[in-house]
Amino acid sequence: MRLSLTLAVSLAVSAVQASPLVKRTGPVTTPKVDDGIILNYALTLEYLERKFYQEALANYTQADFVAAGFEDPFYTNLQEIYFDEQTHVSFLSGALAAAGITPTVELQYTFPATDVMSFVTLSSVLEGVGVSAYLGAAASIVNKEYLTAAGSILTVEARHTSYIRASLGASPFPAPFDTPLDFNEVFSLAAAFITGGSSPVTLPFMAFPMLTLQCTQYYYEADRSSVTFSGAFKAAQKFGVAKDTPIYAVFFSGLQKLPVQVRITAGNSDYKIDRLPAGIAGQVYVVLSKSSTAFNDENIIAGPAILEVYPKGQIPSTPHPKCH
Repeated sequence: MRLSLTLAVSLAVSAVQASPLVKRTGPVTTPKVDDGIILNYALTLEYLERKFYQEALANYTQADFVAAGFEDPFYTNLQEIYFDEQTHVSFLSGALAAAGITPTVELQYTFPATDVMSFVTLSSVLEGVGVSAYLGAAASIVNKEYLTAAGSILTVEARHTSYIRASLGASPFPAPFDTPLDFNEVFSLAAAFITGGSSPVTLPFMAFPMLTLQCTQYYYEADRSSVTFSGAFKAAQKFGVAKDTPIYAVFFSGLQKLPVQVRITAGNSDYKIDRLPAGIAGQVYVVLSKSSTAFNDENIIAGPAILEVYPKGQIPSTPHPKCH
């Protein structure tokens, strides 16, 4: 089955403004968190995933999945994934209530899935982000029981990711390490899907400016492909970045954070790198940073964007899907 997991998750301004999380009023900074905030952060993500699968199971039948090339028992396994997400919601809500902390609630979401294939593709991306979210949050959890519970959920989310990737014809485990993301990086991706609703909980997270990958007719190949960030220099100028300001595209893959200095394209609007770093694979995240060594929230000026990267010499033989 042809695979297209390259997805730039763009942050619509309206989505961020409608989000129940903290609105961006200035530079993004590293948030201060405690275990209650982290549990509500996880619950926010689980609500999003639960709604995503709930809508898909309502919109598409078992026959629709079979017709799209996803043979039985794929539909049954999707029902099991939905059950897992529902169970995670119930568990986290209960843990918060038991600790005397108000749990957040389900919000309103919009997902850019228009058919079975786009749903499954987006499922792979969302599950991958979920793994990165739990992995990135783990170091900040103080209570050992909460840490164990988060680890238990993380391993299930990782199995979801592997199953969906394999169903799409991709490697179920493309790298020896999963990739952690911090709170603001995950929020910047999740907020794109949150379009409304209100929550009794305000979380201290902020979104970075959007980062858009220029559509390409080729698969991304490590140590070979170029990447263009559409309108990124023009957008960065609004935040005081000049032509002579060194900016780096930092690629997160597993435990690696690999910076590549960008250049401004001839049209003075885009940033571009001419070659992806070697040694990256699978669902890779990229941010733009003012530093080549310190990749904290204070130095990130845009992102993350998501791209699916293949090891050098191992790109699919099937044609790359057309740009839309």
